[in-house]
Amino acid sequence: GDIDPMLDPVALNHYLNFHAVVPAPRTLLANVQKLEPGTWMRIDRHGEVERSTWWQLQYGPNPDERDLTLEDWTTRVLDATRDAVAIRQRAAVDVGVLLSGGVDSSLLVGLLREVGVDDLSTFSIGFEDAGGERGDEFQYSDLIAKHYGTRHHQLRIAEHEIIDQLPAAFRAMSEPMVSHDCIAFYLLSREVAKHCKGVQSGQGADELFAGYHWYPQVDGANDAFAAYREAFFDRSHAEYRDTVQPAWQLENDAAGDFVREHFARPGADAAVDKALRLDSTVMLVDDPVKRVDNMTMAWGLEARTPFLDYRLAELSARIPARFKLPDGGKQVLKEAARRVIPHEVIDRKKGYFPVPGLKHLEGATLGWVRDLLTDPSQDRGLFNPAMIDRLLSNPHGQLTPLRGSKLWQLAALNLWLTEQGL
Repeated sequence: GDIDPMLDPVALNHYLNFHAVVPAPRTLLANVQKLEPGTWMRIDRHGEVERSTWWQLQYGPNPDERDLTLEDWTTRVLDATRDAVAIRQRAAVDVGVLLSGGVDSSLLVGLLREVGVDDLSTFSIGFEDAGGERGDEFQYSDLIAKHYGTRHHQLRIAEHEIIDQLPAAFRAMSEPMVSHDCIAFYLLSREVAKHCKGVQSGQGADELFAGYHWYPQVDGANDAFAAYREAFFDRSHAEYRDTVQPAWQLENDAAGDFVREHFARPGADAAVDKALRLDSTVMLVDDPVKRVDNMTMAWGLEARTPFLDYRLAELSARIPARFKLPDGGKQVLKEAARRVIPHEVIDRKKGYFPVPGLKHLEGATLGWVRDLLTDPSQDRGLFNPAMIDRLLSNPHGQLTPLRGSKLWQLAALNLWLTEQGL
C-alpha cells in the first residue's frame, strides 16, 4: 500500500517485445526495482547505498584450451555436470526429477543413478492436444523411467483445470510471465510436493549450450542483432505501437536498444556468444529460472538446477560455438549424454513442456481469454481496442516467432495485474 502501482512504459515495451523479459533493474512497476544478477547491495543506517557486481560470464576459451577437441570438451562437460548433480544431492532425503523426456532432464536421472540414488522419483506432465499439436511427451519420459526403474508419476491436465488453476499460478508470480510452461510447472509442483521436498530440474542447458533454433541463425547472419530480434522478439516496433494506447507508446525501440547495447559489450567476440551471453545472463534469469523458482516455491518445493552451477556455466562459456551448434544444437552436451543415457531421447526432435491450449486458443479457454481482454473491469487503458479486435478475429493465426499466442500475452498481463490487486 505504500508504493505507487504505476506501470513503467519501458518495462511494458520489454514485456510486449522481449518475450515478457524485463531486464534488471526494471520491473513492470515503475517504483520497484530488482538487483542485476551477480550483484549485491548494502544500505547502511544513514541510507547510504553501496553496490557491486561480483561475477560475470566471460566467453571464449582460455589460451591452453584453444586446441581442445570435441572429445576433450565432452569429457570436461560430463565431469562438471556429474559434480554439479552430486553437489545438489547433498542433504537431500526425498529425491525427485522433473522429467520432460528431453536430453537435459534425462541426463540428470542417469547421473543421479550414477551417484547412488536408488529410490528416485520422476514426474512428467501432459495436457490435452490442441490445434493439431500433441500435449505430452510421455513416450520419452516413460522410456527413461523404465530404463532406470524410477518411481514414475504421470500427470495429465484437462482444459478446465488449466482455467481453474491459472489465477492461483499468476498469484504466485513475482512478475508476469507469458510462458505456457508456468501453469505446467505450477501443477506439476503441486503433485511433486506430495512426494518430495526437493527436485532436480534441467533449466539452463539450452541457454548455456546453444539448444535453441535461433543460435544458428545468429551465427550465420551479417547483422547478429537483427537476426536475433527477428527470431526472438514477439513484435516489430511498429506492431508494438499499434498494440498499446498512445499514453504508453515509446518513440524508440527500447527492448531492441537494450539487446543491441548488450551485444556491443566486450567479453563475447563471436556473434553466437553474444546471443548466448544475453540469454544466459538476462533471459534465463527472468524467464526459465524465475518461472521454476516461483512455481515450485508456491508449493514449498525446492528446485535445484545443476546446469546453473557457476563452474559448469563458466566452462560452457569457454566452449567454442563449433562444438555447440551441430547436431541440432547442444552437440557437446549431447555427446556427454551419450555416455550415460539411451540414445533414443537424444536423437529426437527437440521438445518442451507444451500447453497447446494456451497457444491454439479455442473453446472455453478462448472465451476466458476474451473476457480478460474485453471485460470493462479489466480495461486499464493499456491496449488498443482495435488490436484486441484484430487478434480476437483470428485467434489461431496470431502467433509470435516463438510460436506463442499474442492474445494470451495480453490476457496474461491483465490476469497478473488483477491477481496482484493492481
